[in-house]
Amino acid sequence: MTRLTRAEQQRRTHEHLLDAGRQVFLRRGFLAATVEEIAADAGYTRGAVYKHFGGKEGLWLAIIEASADTHLHGLREALARATTRDEVIAALRPADVADKDAAKWSAAAAEVLAATARQPETADLVAAIQRRHDDEVVALLVEHSKRLGLEPAMPLHQAVVMLGALGIGLALRQTVAPAEDPVAILTHALDSVFPPEAT
Repeated sequence: MTRLTRAEQQRRTHEHLLDAGRQVFLRRGFLAATVEEIAADAGYTRGAVYKHFGGKEGLWLAIIEASADTHLHGLREALARATTRDEVIAALRPADVADKDAAKWSAAAAEVLAATARQPETADLVAAIQRRHDDEVVALLVEHSKRLGLEPAMPLHQAVVMLGALGIGLALRQTVAPAEDPVAILTHALDSVFPPEAT
């Protein structure tokens, strides 16, 4: 068996902690999750979490940044393949809005927002990740709207904020009062952003 270099060991530890963090936050929520539980799930001591992320908040930030990057990668590919308005809408519609894990993740995210509201430094970091993600989504939509001749019915930066808030809200609602068809609700909202007559 090949020995890992120190850098490879660090990367592996980093990834194991990210994976464990995701699972513990899904299972316990943000507030109930502990650094000790995350470290134990990953097979490390709590010191590893502090060394790699500075604590629970830093781990959360790393997870949401990685998730944002994954989402952007998938969206970029899906929009590049899109040739019609309906395919743009399908690319923008999250497939997992009714998924139980999405609901749990939205509940954990709501806990983070509530917990960091009085921590301006952490709140600023969360906001910066969200802004970067939204700006990149807007840039992709501008590019592909022009390419396909779509005329959005509202400014795209407002549409991205609206759709993100609606998606998170619907996923969060699934934890207590599930909507009959959250995908249909999101599709209707997307139809209003890219109305059929604009094609």
